[in-house]
Amino acid sequence: MTLSPSAFESIQTLCVGLALSGLFASAFEFFTTHRASFSLLEQGGVVAMAALPMLAFGAPFIILRNTVRGRRIERRPVPFVMVATVIACGWGLMSGRIAVDLAHRIAGA
Repeated sequence: MTLSPSAFESIQTLCVGLALSGLFASAFEFFTTHRASFSLLEQGGVVAMAALPMLAFGAPFIILRNTVRGRRIERRPVPFVMVATVIACGWGLMSGRIAVDLAHRIAGA
């Protein structure tokens, strides 16, 4: 089985997006005393505006973390976990595409 260049690039972009997501969420948790979550948007004002970039790139990690936790603790059904994983991977693919394109632009390639 051979992998086409476009499929390889998509896998690479997904991996970059998910790794970047984990980096953003973990860095937020490291520098603050709070867990990264979508509830930051409910606080409003400056906090919500400052949280937007972190949530834009950290969302796949947050979605996957909450999904795994919900499956273990709340016994959420497997189809729910599958849909949440697809959403998180799609989001990770989009943010990975932005990161890879930005890296290419910076490198001048």
